Amino acid sequence: MAGTLPAAGPAAAADAQRVTVDLAASEGPVMLGANGTLYGLSDDGVPSDAMLAPLKITSVSQKPEGGAQHPNGDALTVSKSFFRNGGGEINVMMQDIYAKWPYEDLGIEDYLPKVDKIVKEVAADPNSERFVYIPFNEPDQIWYNLGTSDQAQYEINRDRFFKDWKTVYERIRAIDPDARIAGPNESGYHTRLLTDFLAFAKRENVLPQIMTWHELDSSSLKNFQGNYDNYRSMERQLGIAPLKINIDEYANRRDLSVPGQLAQWVAMFERNKVYANQAYWDAAGNLDGNVVRSNIPNGGWWFFRWYAGLTGDTVKVTPPQANAVDTLQGLASYDRKRRQAQVLLGGSAGDADVVVRNVSRSVFGRTVTATVAEAAWSGYEGQHATPRVLARTKVKVAADGTVTVPLRGLHKMSAYRVVLTPGGSGTPAAASVPWSASYEAEDAAITDGKVYTQGTVSNANGYAASGTKDVGSLSMATSKVDFTVDVPRAGTYDLAILYGNQSGTPATQKLSVDGRAPATVSYPSTENWTYRAKKDVTVDLPAGRHTLTLAKGDAEVTLDRVDLTARASAVPSASYEATLADISGRPSYDYSSSAGVGTGSLGLRPGDKAVFDVYAPRDGYYSVVPRSSAPVRLELHGQKVTAVPGKALRLYLVAGNNRVAVTAKSASVRSLDVSGAGSTSGTLSYEGASATLAGGAKLVDSAYASAGSSIGWLGNSAASTAEFTVDAPKSGRYMLVISYAHNERRDNGHSYNTDIMSRTAELTVGTAAPRTVTFKNTWSWDDYWTLGVPVDLKAGSNTLTFGNASAWAPNIDRIELGRVIG
Repeated sequence: MAGTLPAAGPAAAADAQRVTVDLAASEGPVMLGANGTLYGLSDDGVPSDAMLAPLKITSVSQKPEGGAQHPNGDALTVSKSFFRNGGGEINVMMQDIYAKWPYEDLGIEDYLPKVDKIVKEVAADPNSERFVYIPFNEPDQIWYNLGTSDQAQYEINRDRFFKDWKTVYERIRAIDPDARIAGPNESGYHTRLLTDFLAFAKRENVLPQIMTWHELDSSSLKNFQGNYDNYRSMERQLGIAPLKINIDEYANRRDLSVPGQLAQWVAMFERNKVYANQAYWDAAGNLDGNVVRSNIPNGGWWFFRWYAGLTGDTVKVTPPQANAVDTLQGLASYDRKRRQAQVLLGGSAGDADVVVRNVSRSVFGRTVTATVAEAAWSGYEGQHATPRVLARTKVKVAADGTVTVPLRGLHKMSAYRVVLTPGGSGTPAAASVPWSASYEAEDAAITDGKVYTQGTVSNANGYAASGTKDVGSLSMATSKVDFTVDVPRAGTYDLAILYGNQSGTPATQKLSVDGRAPATVSYPSTENWTYRAKKDVTVDLPAGRHTLTLAKGDAEVTLDRVDLTARASAVPSASYEATLADISGRPSYDYSSSAGVGTGSLGLRPGDKAVFDVYAPRDGYYSVVPRSSAPVRLELHGQKVTAVPGKALRLYLVAGNNRVAVTAKSASVRSLDVSGAGSTSGTLSYEGASATLAGGAKLVDSAYASAGSSIGWLGNSAASTAEFTVDAPKSGRYMLVISYAHNERRDNGHSYNTDIMSRTAELTVGTAAPRTVTFKNTWSWDDYWTLGVPVDLKAGSNTLTFGNASAWAPNIDRIELGRVIG
């Protein structure tokens, strides 16, 4: 983990980069335009509501209902979860009605009936005004070849495209007169085409309401500003009022999931107030590489959660180098009403000074509390706990109104958040940062393995890798990687292993310390060898130098990096500051004291609400303590409970993110403190073998299931069901955690999309109406994931029945139930 020097420490490092933030130079209200995704949603529930709601996503791009391009991600289907979680608008990629890539060119006459069907369906939706039609996708490459260097041929192709654009545009408007249409949607920025297109579209009265193009190259980080400025100058020259812009595909594989890379893209889009959607390179339903499974955040998700937390106006940020690829970039916001300034930055290693200018003493006082946190890269499929606070210090506002926050030892792939709030009285609690060190696999001693280069500027669509290298081909019996580590003291250390496993089942390696008897490390499957996940284990080490060996077990596993961190306490804990929570109503912000957590307190009255995003490493019970001046009301998983100040509640949290809402008649709330490792004491557990099976459902052997078998062949018939009888000690709201596996896929012949399928099951509790539960693909039939579903049980015997009359349900290993209030 990166560290920071306290404000009163040594002078700035001579080679520290400088990021300057000017709170007096407003760029306009925070728009959150750059948090969109292409095929980021695959099904209702994938990703989960708890993953969607905190990000305040402004736009997504999805295929039309029934489109053959991919097996899921239909716009109308996913709109339900998107809109109920505060989503903005949905771009309908109309040509994704076709199956092949590039789209089969059957002529405009074949396309028009498809256009009619799409528009009629969207126009009939109750939220039709929140959809945007994108009639063509990458016409510079597909169907029209508008990128040809032959000018004569370009003009022929251009005129055919313009004719078809007008035809389709008018066809859409004839069916849906209020339709918003976007385009031309080229694969990159093309001055020649856009100049001609704007002139034509204005003349023929077929201007899009939203201008779209793609930025899909590393050079976009350098060139986008020029492209944007050039486009706006075209509008002015043609007398066209500024159109809304949506860069509806951006970034490369090496950028997605990487907080430091994402910071660069988001900074330039938010600065220019354009909307932007991350590109879809791999799997639908994970917000383009930022959600693990369905409900677990990675480092990228936390960066976007920070982005969604910006309020007020964005203000001018001057980076060390403007518009430069892979350099330190940032964005910042200033909210005078909340008396907060926030800076997000990333993209470079080393040291930096964040210099904030025009810090108003009438807003902040003579001192500010500067809180610094890090969102690290944890892989595309690697879980990331609540970002660790690296520093919390009280800083004097200089006579010229500046505050300098030194950051030392930045990691290139991490993003950082600096929050400034009024200092008030008292001393903020110093951040507790455990010793930590990282070790690259390519720098270790490698036996019978090979170093591969990944995700560089010149190979931007390679997968991200720490240090741009990893170690693969560890396929021989003698294959191993020896890491030499040096720890400062004896104790227990957390070892995080960034790995890849495409073997088709969970795979193992042997972990040994200094050549002693090895322990087995089991790695769940990943999408492929380079779609990185993270495995957390613990090791006990004496002080000094050691060799940690990861040797081949039962299958090949690739290795990228290991992180070794001293365990600070036996029980993990995190404190969530109330002044940084999501709010509704009109709560007040009080910074009179910076003692303790250090970001003040939130005053709640009737009608006010604060929502905290609470991370749990696994399903189970945790201790939740509100630091408040009076009793507050907590709501979790649809269950409400009164919490007394300082008194712990035992609450059931599901693995990943949990949204905890806090209300009060009148209370000052400073933080929500959560601790624990996910206790299962007091839960009800039932193996698949205990269920009553009917209609062809049967137990199937599985070496990786908890009891050696799981329920298979479930569904595809109304008669095929699995019924569990559970004995609830009390009536009330329970969390039902289902352990399941499935690996259904559909190969559409695309070279870069996996086209994984989700499965569903109808869950019936007693005599209640059935509800549909969606289960994301687990990458193999032998990998069991968990999914939490709130259910209401009566005291005594209850039946939980799973089935699916029209399609196969997932294989079910076991179920566990815990009262929400334990």
